Amino acid sequence: MQMSDTRQIAASPAQVYAALLSPEVLEACVPGAQGVTGSAEDGFEATVVQKVGPVKATFKGAVTLSDLVPDQSLTISGEGKGGAAGFAKGGAEVRMTAKDGGTELSYDVEAKVGGKLAQLGSRIIDGFAKKMADQFFTNLQETLEGPATDEEAPADDAPEAEKKSWLKRLTGKS
Repeated sequence: MQMSDTRQIAASPAQVYAALLSPEVLEACVPGAQGVTGSAEDGFEATVVQKVGPVKATFKGAVTLSDLVPDQSLTISGEGKGGAAGFAKGGAEVRMTAKDGGTELSYDVEAKVGGKLAQLGSRIIDGFAKKMADQFFTNLQETLEGPATDEEAPADDAPEAEKKSWLKRLTGKS
């Protein structure tokens, strides 16, 4: 399964890049993640619980980052084993470009599954993989921008201040 997409994020490429290197952000963004440990240099270990069709599994696996070009691009590769359910592996090539005061994030994702999961059929697997990728990048966008609201301007400035301080801690910049 392969897919590509682009989205606009209201944060600088440096902030987006730093977020993708953070285990805390990855844990918050990966759907079903129950633990992400490690570092960008050494790789991450993750536990993810997911239900695909009738199959529910806990995947334990490793995520590595490669082809790191600060504030521009990186490649995320991961592989997880879900016991009797089978395995899942895949990766994403992520590119960041400054655009319209924020970042245009483009990605190409490839995923493969085996075991019981592969028996579910390509329509179910492809739909699930697309949903997972979309959810990851939506979660990343919400982590960086704050949750989407229907109001133009929030009445309370505290969430914006908290978001900026969180980003400041993450990137080490103001």
